[in-house]
Amino acid sequence: MKNSIAIAVAAILFAGLLLAAAAQTNAPFPVTITVDAAKPLGDLKPIWRFFGADEPNYATMPDGKKLISELGALAPNKIYFRTHNLLCSGDGTPALKWGSTGVYSEDTNGTPIYNWKILDAIFDTYLTNGVRPYAQIGFMPEALSTHPQPYQHHWKPGDKYGDIETGWAYPPKDYDKWRELIFQWVMHCIARYGKAEVATWYWEVWNEANGSYWKAKPSEFHKLHDYAMDGVRRALPEARVGGPDAAGSGGNWTRDFIEHCLHGTNYATGKIGTPLDFIAFHAKGSPTFTNSHVRMGMASQLGAMDSGFSIVKSYPELKNIPIIIGESDPEGCAACQGDQMGYRNGTMYSSYTAASFPRAIELAAKYGVNLEGALTWAFTFADQPPFAGFRQLASAGLDLPVLNVFRMFSKMSGQQITVTSSAGLNADIIRKSNVRGAPDVSAYASRDQNKIAVLVWHYHDDDLPGADAAVDLQLSGIPFHDGQAKLTHYRIDANHSNAYEAWKKIGSPVPVSEKDFSALEKAGQLAELGGEESVSVVNGSAEIKFNLPRQGVSLLVITTP
Repeated sequence: MKNSIAIAVAAILFAGLLLAAAAQTNAPFPVTITVDAAKPLGDLKPIWRFFGADEPNYATMPDGKKLISELGALAPNKIYFRTHNLLCSGDGTPALKWGSTGVYSEDTNGTPIYNWKILDAIFDTYLTNGVRPYAQIGFMPEALSTHPQPYQHHWKPGDKYGDIETGWAYPPKDYDKWRELIFQWVMHCIARYGKAEVATWYWEVWNEANGSYWKAKPSEFHKLHDYAMDGVRRALPEARVGGPDAAGSGGNWTRDFIEHCLHGTNYATGKIGTPLDFIAFHAKGSPTFTNSHVRMGMASQLGAMDSGFSIVKSYPELKNIPIIIGESDPEGCAACQGDQMGYRNGTMYSSYTAASFPRAIELAAKYGVNLEGALTWAFTFADQPPFAGFRQLASAGLDLPVLNVFRMFSKMSGQQITVTSSAGLNADIIRKSNVRGAPDVSAYASRDQNKIAVLVWHYHDDDLPGADAAVDLQLSGIPFHDGQAKLTHYRIDANHSNAYEAWKKIGSPVPVSEKDFSALEKAGQLAELGGEESVSVVNGSAEIKFNLPRQGVSLLVITTP
């Protein structure tokens, strides 16, 4: 182990020297990446296929519907969407960090009144576009809250984050009514969409109840969870239920939740234990603004993953239980704005995303846990200027570079195969030291029948210019006949798959004209680098050379008839 660490450190130092030398002349620095298709690492897990947002009502607006359809097209009926505020009281008018459906009210006698119209429109939008609900049960309707006033907040960027903590964040005044609301919701979904469909969804209670989203004791959250899950399972015994979607790994708070679910007395049934089909927690990075540029902090995100996986691994009862990182992002507030969040519109976000997902898979493999998903908490913000600095996948109807990383992921399938890189870091190194010296130039690869796909990224924490990587991609173990195979090279950089840079080149117009919008919409799609190419396969091996700019991402797909 000591020798392997020493070798890894020496390789990083050598890569740093090469980079420093290249920086002096701005010449590309050499990187050798080897991919062995004959060494599979198991099935390629599409952990990327989960998304979410604070604001549920944006999904039914024109830009939201467009983006939902684009997400569904990535992998129809395999994409999941999680959102806050699904049970909040209100008329469905969206706002930053807010949403409402008005599903629950009471008459003067305290009799519940259910109204599913707005919620139906949200779920209908998902399902008609091949997206399924990751149904978050929350937050508290005004008529059920123990502290109903004030209820709707009016938060805006720059306000204190705590200003959102209003009547929706409190326990119910009547737990039986809370349980019945959830039961009626699931029964309504079954009647509308069918039992088989609803059984494919994920059901979980609340969001980050170990933080500011819950204004009560942990034991009260356990009670809230138990009553909600009892309502779900009473309506649909085979429903997939879990939680707790903690802020960070949750530490001892998550352990207490797991202990309660495994061994505690169920508040709703009086029996021992609460159903637990999946474990969810959150992992966020920590960017800063230093010396007039953004500096990302992936170590924080990987550290939360490492801690969460360790917690799950420590329970033999949870062996092989699916884990979903219910929010997995470069930082914590999609609706916030600020200098340290200036990475969002461009290739910092896309290269970070390309590099971080394989690191999550690497950490899961280290612990031998079953990572089922890493949910990107980013969608779109309706009625906002283009490229306004929010964390989103599309802005004013125009796709951002980061969305094209998910288009790249969607083109990978089959089995994950072995990759090594002369300039690649690993999850443990990044978790301890970030990416502050030499860049991380590495790859993630798959093999599926007549296709090999290799995702290559050139990532660095600092949003500063740097030399290109001169990549020598060497493939072996290719299960194709010798001869010419088709090569399709997709690229995200300043000149490809990048509506933001295209918008800046035409003067950053606000508003965008109809003519310009059409051109920018096209610029936001996943683009190929050059035209159709071929690559020679000899004795199961091939070599491809190309330059990859800093913060660039390439996907090379090699196919044979």
